[in-house]
Amino acid sequence: MIRSILTNKWFKFITVGILYSLWVIWLGSYLWFLGLAIIFDIYITEKVHWAFWKKKNPPNGKQTKVVEWVDAIIFAVIAATFIRMFFIEAYTIPTSSMEKSMLVGDYLFVSKTAYGPKTPNTPLSFPFVHNTMPVVGGKSYSEAIQRPYKRLAGFTEVKNNDVVVFHFPEGDTVALGAPTQSYYQMIRDYGRSRVWSDKRNFGEIISRPVDKRENYIKRCVGIPGDKIEIKMSQLYVNGEEQKKFDGVQYNYLVETNGTAINPKALDRLNISAADRNSFSSKQYLLPLTEEAAGKIKEFANVTSVEKILEEPGDWERAIFPSDSRFPWNVDNFGPLTVPAKGETIDLTIDNLPLYERIIDIYEANDLEVDGDQIKINGEVATSYTFKMDYYWMMGDNRHNSADSRYWGFVPEDHVVGKAKFIWLSLDKDKSFPANIRFKRLFTGVK
Repeated sequence: MIRSILTNKWFKFITVGILYSLWVIWLGSYLWFLGLAIIFDIYITEKVHWAFWKKKNPPNGKQTKVVEWVDAIIFAVIAATFIRMFFIEAYTIPTSSMEKSMLVGDYLFVSKTAYGPKTPNTPLSFPFVHNTMPVVGGKSYSEAIQRPYKRLAGFTEVKNNDVVVFHFPEGDTVALGAPTQSYYQMIRDYGRSRVWSDKRNFGEIISRPVDKRENYIKRCVGIPGDKIEIKMSQLYVNGEEQKKFDGVQYNYLVETNGTAINPKALDRLNISAADRNSFSSKQYLLPLTEEAAGKIKEFANVTSVEKILEEPGDWERAIFPSDSRFPWNVDNFGPLTVPAKGETIDLTIDNLPLYERIIDIYEANDLEVDGDQIKINGEVATSYTFKMDYYWMMGDNRHNSADSRYWGFVPEDHVVGKAKFIWLSLDKDKSFPANIRFKRLFTGVK
């Protein structure tokens, strides 16, 4: 009885139709309800041969093994693409910017339902590839169809101290010869003329849509409306010290009595080989947590352990917004308020550097400066109302992280999802099986 119900074509159609309808309602694009006609034909009328790779009525009622494999592969690709697009996606930690909270070689899952998945801006794309075709190179997507930003309903909103994956805000323009570096920082360092003309070092200059920019992972330390300030490396949010995290680390100058530090001792402190910068057997530059710094002080041959800090007022040109009117550095920054959707600010020539990229790039206005006048879409503007929420992202490896201190605010349409748990962790400094960090397997991200 039950078997006959489960195999009944009307039962299959109703079940699939309900699930599909719920997905369309979640998607909020009701034209997709036209797909019910296809589902009806697949299960009920069978007028169209949708599975074109199969014989419609094979002689013995069975498909060949090749067709069965093709059928399985097509189903797997569609299912995996759907899950990756709307529910969960795998991500790898490629750099040390989040150490020691996240380690290079951590493999984790990112939840897209946490904040709500974005519908693709660039839907014509090769499956399972982000922006570059493997092996052959070149773009893995077509910009023939571009859709506006839309986010589906999620379970929560971005909160302070969430570990978030997002599209690199300055990744709209990329020098293919140096794809991991900020194009805008290279322009500041080398000049636009050289970056565009020196193909040998910088390669071709291309633009990328929002959803095809490189993915970054950082901790969200500021949500819309928060006031951010850094004083002598201490982060303050709305006047309060940021919550302490065990994994936060800074650069320290470590001096010894002239004898070298035992590498095995550094192994026990989980300091990777790439982070061990020694000027001699007497001086080391090491990224350390407070706990690790305390342990190194106890080494018999260590004479001093000093955190390296920039002084207030020592302007670091690479620091956002790269303007001398804001003489900030990596350890002394702000105060600065994170923009919120619907908030209106007074706009002046003096504060324009803070919001120029938001107005011109992220929110797609025509911005002009004529002497002391600011024009937005051809009209003189003395104020501006933000169209999106913005966030302030920072790495836990505070002295070795390219983050909002360098490129400013992260728009809401760049947010991909929330890092949930680590399913695999491999130490690149060790060989198999010693490289597997068993203690990190299937642990949650904090």
